[in-house]
Amino acid sequence: MKDQQFDKRRNTAADAKKALLEKFRAKNAELESTFEERTAAAIKLREEREARIAERQAAKEAAERAEREESERAAREAAEARSRKENEDRAKITELLAAQKAARDARYAARKARHKR
Repeated sequence: MKDQQFDKRRNTAADAKKALLEKFRAKNAELESTFEERTAAAIKLREEREARIAERQAAKEAAERAEREESERAAREAAEARSRKENEDRAKITELLAAQKAARDARYAARKARHKR
């Protein structure tokens, strides 16, 4: 009698293990079929994310390049304006010095003319 009860419990436990194993195999087969779909979807999402990141990076680099070019252009224009201003100032000074020299020469010539008489 004890052996029969033990065999019954052992068989019941073995049947329960088999049922769990079948349940696991069925679920595993279902998961394997969706695994490839999920993996493909994850790869697609990763590629899209990387493309967006690359696009943002390219836009950022383009903006930085444009800003740098604008800054260089502004600096170049400022240097040219400064150079023009310096040249104008030099020309004014040269004209002023020439006018002063002409006035001085005229005074000198007038003084010479007064003394010759």
